[in-house]
Amino acid sequence: MSENRERQERILAAAAELFVHYGYDKTTVDDIAREAGVSKGAIYLHFKSKDELFETLLVSEMQTYAEKWLELIDADPKGGTLAAMYKNSLYALNSSAFMAAMFKQDSRVLGNYLRKPDNFFRVMRDAQQESERYVFVKMMQDAGALRKDMDAKVIAHIMDMLAYSLVGIDDVLPNQDKPPTEDIIEGIAEIMDRALTPEGGGDSEAGKAILQQIAEASRQQLGIMKEAEQE
Repeated sequence: MSENRERQERILAAAAELFVHYGYDKTTVDDIAREAGVSKGAIYLHFKSKDELFETLLVSEMQTYAEKWLELIDADPKGGTLAAMYKNSLYALNSSAFMAAMFKQDSRVLGNYLRKPDNFFRVMRDAQQESERYVFVKMMQDAGALRKDMDAKVIAHIMDMLAYSLVGIDDVLPNQDKPPTEDIIEGIAEIMDRALTPEGGGDSEAGKAILQQIAEASRQQLGIMKEAEQE
């Protein structure tokens, strides 16, 4: 890894930790420089502003999350079933405090960034013709990897509800009332498997192929965004 690349990675790692701990509004470029062990000027060699740094971090963390998810899917014998895909997506999400905060668009962490008219989340939302989760569920149904007698939009919405609850439950319930996260994720997967898998177990290989297709489309989209940021 080149010295410039290593320095940029160090800056992004420091920024992720500070944004999660103190929030976007309270974290300054000076804070990030100090945490990363570089000068403020060095940060501006890589990023034009705090916004650009933050958005670069978002794209980088999304790529890391996606690759982690795919690794878990590939290692799972039942990786092509909806329950396994969902379970492993939650494991990947739960492994990053920054991604968990981004997923639920935590106002404590994101602060005034969410009020910007061209913020990352709004741009992504406007670019989507349909919910990505809905498209995924519909593809799984069409391939025979998921039962077809339930509305795909309802399934997708329930999946979103469960995922948001997993990363946001700490704001509602005290820790002593919460089972271990791994047990919760496995429980969600078991419920989904029993409720949504077609008779005979469904087509797991078709499911994996769909996920690879979606992952490749996401890589291309994130690559385009990364190139745009560097211009």
